[in-house]
Amino acid sequence: MIARLQKQYREETVPKIKEKFGITSCMAVPRLEKIVVSMGVGKAIADAKILESAMKDLTIIAGQQPVMTRAKKAISNFKLKEGAPIGCKVTLRRTKMFEFMDRFVNIGLPRIRDFNGVSAKSFDKQGNFTVGISEQAIFPEIDTGKLQHTQGMDITFVFNKGPKEQTMEVLRLLGMPFAKR
Repeated sequence: MIARLQKQYREETVPKIKEKFGITSCMAVPRLEKIVVSMGVGKAIADAKILESAMKDLTIIAGQQPVMTRAKKAISNFKLKEGAPIGCKVTLRRTKMFEFMDRFVNIGLPRIRDFNGVSAKSFDKQGNFTVGISEQAIFPEIDTGKLQHTQGMDITFVFNKGPKEQTMEVLRLLGMPFAKR
């Protein structure tokens, strides 16, 4: 089954982007390839249960099993050993990606206190967009009564190509609320 935002992207967003930027082929329009949701759990060094809790929350939020991330280098100041588990991440593609984006934009972001839109400065040179969330409780799937630790996360929207202006317009047309300057 096709997701609502996926249908909107194909039928409305692509023609508008082609018209606005003078693109002739629909294959030249920036396409959202994947969404990476990652949690860095620094407290996991001392207590492994915190990482397990974060992985359960990320499984509930994303709808698929996360992968544990491990430290690449040892850092003595943080009492961190090489290969120690320090976080988790999920890569969403295709239908799950569009369903997650729909829930994030229409349900998650409005639940943030004093939310005025996401910063338009969070784009990298390739046109990918990253937004940081301070707590996982903005998602309705998380039961706040059972929540043991509040944990932040980074959500990265990865595009196949395109300059920042085109990818920003794609996200705006898909409903991403950017802050007014």
